[in-house]
Amino acid sequence: MNYQNQMKLKRFFRKPVVTYTFLGLQLILFLLMTIDGGSTNTFTLIGYGAKFNPLLVAGEWWRLVTPIFLHIGWVHLIMNSVILYYLGIQLEDTLGHWRFAAIYLLSGILGNAASFAFNAFSVSAGASTSLFGLFGATLFLGKTYTGNPAIQHMARNFGTLILINLVFGFFNTSVDLAGHIGGLAGGYLMSTAISIPDPLPRWKKKRVLYGAGFAVLLILLLSIGYFRTLGAF
Repeated sequence: MNYQNQMKLKRFFRKPVVTYTFLGLQLILFLLMTIDGGSTNTFTLIGYGAKFNPLLVAGEWWRLVTPIFLHIGWVHLIMNSVILYYLGIQLEDTLGHWRFAAIYLLSGILGNAASFAFNAFSVSAGASTSLFGLFGATLFLGKTYTGNPAIQHMARNFGTLILINLVFGFFNTSVDLAGHIGGLAGGYLMSTAISIPDPLPRWKKKRVLYGAGFAVLLILLLSIGYFRTLGAF
């Protein structure tokens, strides 16, 4: 590879390619669902991989991941896409591509596991679980980089947004509050575990503990969801 191609490749990877990829995936899937019965059609949602407890306990555990990229109606898609775009380009630049992708996906998985545990009868979809994970990442960054005014400003802004969303979700039964809280916890735990390259020695034990905490919480939520669903159906 010549020098010019190397520079083009470097410039390409300086862009928020993971954010763009996630946005593209959810847009493509939304268009496919719209053509194939509609994104608000329950059977279409289930067919494309929405969280549906009976199928999860039947062994379709990939439904912990696929709901992250599915949306119910245009408003749902647009709202989550706007948040992902503006928050994603900031955090992907701060965290790096693979850390950002891992936090986004793992937060979504933990959020969907929380929904699986506490919303046995709902069909759930949306990037909100992962977006709350990104909110959790901003809280971690604000706590860690206390001398960085830009990060402190971002953490304060999103801290307020988290509070508003949680209060709204508490009073709105159509909102999957368990999924949001699970995603928030997942984002904070995984940010602590993986988001700082070359951590100080005193942080390494903390990283292991928070990573283990994520794994334990995930197993606990899946166990609760499994047995509650078996009892419900």
